[in-house]
Amino acid sequence: MLTIENGFDWATFAARYWDRRPVLFKAVVSAPFVEAEVFRAAVRASVPSDTTTQFTVERLQQPEPGDLLPVDGDGSFDGYDARLTSRLDGRRYALIINGFHSFDPGLWARERAFYAGLWEQVGLPLTGAITTLFHGTYEHSPVGVHKDRFATFMFGLRGRKRMRFWPDRPWTEPVTTVLDYQPYVPESFAAEVEPGDLLYWPSRYYHVGESAGSGPATSVNVGVPREEHHADYDLQDVLVDVDAALMGDRDGARAARRLPPVDAALTAPGPDDTGRLAPGLPPALRHAVPAVPPDRVGEVSLRRWTACGFEPVPAPAPHRTVHDDTVVRGDARFPVLWDDSGRCAVNGHTVRTPFSPRELRTILSPLSSGDPVRVADLPGGDETRRLLMALEGFRGITRVG
Repeated sequence: MLTIENGFDWATFAARYWDRRPVLFKAVVSAPFVEAEVFRAAVRASVPSDTTTQFTVERLQQPEPGDLLPVDGDGSFDGYDARLTSRLDGRRYALIINGFHSFDPGLWARERAFYAGLWEQVGLPLTGAITTLFHGTYEHSPVGVHKDRFATFMFGLRGRKRMRFWPDRPWTEPVTTVLDYQPYVPESFAAEVEPGDLLYWPSRYYHVGESAGSGPATSVNVGVPREEHHADYDLQDVLVDVDAALMGDRDGARAARRLPPVDAALTAPGPDDTGRLAPGLPPALRHAVPAVPPDRVGEVSLRRWTACGFEPVPAPAPHRTVHDDTVVRGDARFPVLWDDSGRCAVNGHTVRTPFSPRELRTILSPLSSGDPVRVADLPGGDETRRLLMALEGFRGITRVG
């Protein structure tokens, strides 16, 4: 039930496997994750109080993992594993980091470029794809057999890992996950993932990750939402800004986005036979929905398009002074976008400018080509320099030389 492919391209993948069935691609040379970069992001994410990071020993969640998380001094995953082997006396452990791509701009940029090929085939996801690091010696996924609302791409980075699948829920009990799943193993099929491999499975498959070797394994999973997308997710994005620190914490993000409660009862669940809305609906909406600035939808749209499917995006870098003789270039693959209000966006960040759309086109079009441009050759004076400083902080332009 598992297909193995030795070559990879997005057009073939979309035609044969997207939302259809699992497939294992061997030795994907264009995979976006580099071990040193992944370790660096893991260190940045490993703040003990950070809700994006989870650590378990055997089957026990560690609410205060302390020195069990990776640190700079470990130097690499090998150094981290050696320290934990001594610290835990051989007990199995799992490190899971959610919202992983937001912790390293280079990793995020490489991941975004890799998935641009998929979005060309299937369209940009309505809500952002998620990235999760899995590392450790755990016997199986801490949550056991489960099903996600995401189509999942698993990139093998270190060690060997086995993923076990069921096309349908293998149990009849009214539960969503099962830890002790041995009775259902005969009904499953498995895939073994080695470093450099890419495994894909659609959202409808129940699955569990297992250790396939004696040493620790590291993988990075990218989940693309395919099920349970509700219109209120998009409405909440327009109405409520969520702290990027909460984006990897699903429960925290939902709580932050939750709209005010509606006290007024509706007299009907929806439009009547004539198409008119229930009389109680407009007051209820006025109670529940705060005032939305007229251009808020445009701002959210610009952020989402330029994030290219991956939110939250890395935080901006500090501004650096731009001079007349500074030479910069944009990225022709991911150009700066703008709207009629004078707002610009790149890499999921927006900035206000005093320029008209025509003026912005004059300033930004030379950058969008990817060719070097001397700042003094761009119109707009100090306001242009301020804009360029913001765009550089968003990593939308780079300096040449």
